[in-house]
Amino acid sequence: MSNSSYDEASPDSSLSDHNSSGNNQSVGLANAQLSQDRRHMLDLVNRLHNTGVQVDIDLPLIAVIGSQSAGKSSLIESISGITLPRAAGTCTRCPTECRLARSSGRWQCIVSLHRTKNGQVSLERFGQPIFEDAKHDVEDRIRRAQRAILNPGKPAQYFLMAENDDHSESEVNFSLDRVSLQISGPDVADLSFCDLPGLIAGVGRDGDEKDISLVQGLVGSYIKNPSCIILLTVACETDFQNQGAQELAKVYDPEGKRTIGVLTKPDRIPIGEEPNWLCFIKNEKESLENNWYCVKQPGSNELKQGMNWTDARRSEEQFFSFTNPWCEIDEIYKKYLGTSNLVSRLSSILSDLISKRIPEIQDEIERSIMRTKMALGKLPKEPSRDPYNDIAALLFEFAADLSRHVEGFPDKDGIIQTILPARNMFRRTIRSTVPEFVPFEKWHSASNALKKPTFLANEEGEESDWVSGCEGEVISRAPNRAHEEGPVEEHNPTCEESEAPLSIPRAETPPLGSYEQSQITLNIIHIDEVLNRGNEARTRELPGNYPFVVQENFIKDIIKKWNKPADIFCQTVYAIMNEHVKKLVAQHFSAFGQGGLEHRVKILMQEHLKKCMNNAIRHIIWLLDIEERPFTLNDHYFQDYKNKFLAHYRNAREKQCHPRLIASVQAEAAPQLTEESPQGGSSLNRAMAALAEMGLNGLKPEDLAKLISPDGKEHALVVMADVRAYFQVAYKRFVDNVPLAVDRDLVRGVRHDVLKMLNTGLGITGPEGHLICRELAQENQNISGKREELSKKLERMNMASQELLKLRF
Repeated sequence: MSNSSYDEASPDSSLSDHNSSGNNQSVGLANAQLSQDRRHMLDLVNRLHNTGVQVDIDLPLIAVIGSQSAGKSSLIESISGITLPRAAGTCTRCPTECRLARSSGRWQCIVSLHRTKNGQVSLERFGQPIFEDAKHDVEDRIRRAQRAILNPGKPAQYFLMAENDDHSESEVNFSLDRVSLQISGPDVADLSFCDLPGLIAGVGRDGDEKDISLVQGLVGSYIKNPSCIILLTVACETDFQNQGAQELAKVYDPEGKRTIGVLTKPDRIPIGEEPNWLCFIKNEKESLENNWYCVKQPGSNELKQGMNWTDARRSEEQFFSFTNPWCEIDEIYKKYLGTSNLVSRLSSILSDLISKRIPEIQDEIERSIMRTKMALGKLPKEPSRDPYNDIAALLFEFAADLSRHVEGFPDKDGIIQTILPARNMFRRTIRSTVPEFVPFEKWHSASNALKKPTFLANEEGEESDWVSGCEGEVISRAPNRAHEEGPVEEHNPTCEESEAPLSIPRAETPPLGSYEQSQITLNIIHIDEVLNRGNEARTRELPGNYPFVVQENFIKDIIKKWNKPADIFCQTVYAIMNEHVKKLVAQHFSAFGQGGLEHRVKILMQEHLKKCMNNAIRHIIWLLDIEERPFTLNDHYFQDYKNKFLAHYRNAREKQCHPRLIASVQAEAAPQLTEESPQGGSSLNRAMAALAEMGLNGLKPEDLAKLISPDGKEHALVVMADVRAYFQVAYKRFVDNVPLAVDRDLVRGVRHDVLKMLNTGLGITGPEGHLICRELAQENQNISGKREELSKKLERMNMASQELLKLRF
């Protein structure tokens, strides 16, 4: 960028030292006439600024704003006695904050650079302090500091070199980073103010349109704070409407309560336009609560001649006393003319604002201290100087926490709660492999529906929703569920029917309640199929008898279907465990080792989980192996089910073969539904009477069913009852044993020797254990940076709180 001026430019000219003439009059707000209370307020805010708490709390501050060449720098010199750079280019392209403090020691100025990088604010000392005997070096030091701000790619020390070319092109046109001046001395004001870049109306050929919005945003970041006093400078040599600073001030202070207007360069008002500016002093135009002021600063020729501060104020007084229209203005408005009147009013407003803000600042600081302490408390414990014990403690805490999780605790997202849907689905899927025996021949079963056994209704919960049927009938376990998808497939039932599908999601973390109910196709087996199998298996058995291998083969066909559901259940539990373990590892180790510790523990735990899963799979294979040979010691349970199923199949077949007799017997059991014959009695009653005449007394209607001769298929019914009864015994045993094995070997098994495994896997128990622990114990940079930031903030807050306590006592 070219070095065209964006502010008033008087090269190599400045207001001479105010003491050069031998006049030791104090400058600006250091005036001895200020009350002691005001000085205490100003001194307190200055000390608060020195703590750096203004980063967190809105502290009272004077911000000088204006358009280009509005006379801001000259105004600041008149108020504070500080000479700011006036050379073209750098002097108005970054904020310059001034912290002035009255002290009993000799005068000194410390220049620092405030830089912001990656959200962190740093304060860098720029050169050694400048003392009173070298006061003429301050302006040059400030100029060099501003150049360093505008060239962040170069080291700051480069710009301290005497041979540095001050006219070289800058890397950036404007910067949000700032120069900070800490000035103290016996005749220095207790004051904080900031000189901001002048607002740009347009850019030249080499300019950047982005600079306009950048400067507006920079100025807005200061004046938006409620505790900022806006010192609005407007040059009288330019039409008021063409100067955009007042519009920006209205945005953040629409009622004009904290804005003080300052008219500069009144000696350059075009002839005839004086009344247009007098209406501002009378507050008749763009009125402000604290009014408008007018000041007259030295011109370029006066500065070149070395005019000092005292002479400048004397010259200003003569201008307003003898120049029209200012000398003819009503007496009531003359208090708004001159730098001294402006300074007096400014000090009054600033001290009043400080007094009002002190209780609010105290509350804000106390609340901020509490929030900061809470934020620090949420961070992981800071590493100690003993990395070995730190890592050992981390591993121990992780192992203990893992043990608590696998044991289970009342939480809907806990491991046990998340596994529960998979357990239920496994049980239902194993139960869906039940053989649905039909005691009818396949060729005419379509006209004979087999009702569900009533003795199962209260025993198996959801199984009571099932309805068995004839050939090709497909039964859904939960027909009322709206989320079942797709058409029901036709089914050709055989004893070697394919495995029923298990709809357990294979995602890493199946969420609670997300398991879809699978559509189940019944394994329907008709009596003629049982007969064929029995006849094919006969060897030397007596006629009508079948070898036990018939039942055994039916049972093995069923057991084969349990392999896949058991494997899927184990894999699903592994996925759930893996996801939970990952979360636990992240919770315990993410803050250390720059992520390396978390990564290594995660890998070790995954390998450990795989070993646990393999143990569970081996156990499941063992359970499947022992189920291949039918066996039970639960004789009473098995025999009870066998008798019930045999009676169920017999009744169904008798009803098929002798429908009229069975219907009559059932009708007799419900006489209210029996239609009387024209002769006055049913056929069953007449048969019972005839039998009684033959001497067969005491018979009941249901006894007549016993007169039905066997049809040669009784042995097939026995096989069906045996297999069906054994399924009840075996499946309930299996759906208990598999989850128990998975829980023992995989869920609870993951905690076994986990601490020893991690110690060995990480190598911390080896000869280089201490070196490994030192590497692993390094805290994550984000965490350590956050802790450092919060710690510094807490330190600032505590220092500010102590300063406020000094004011009280």
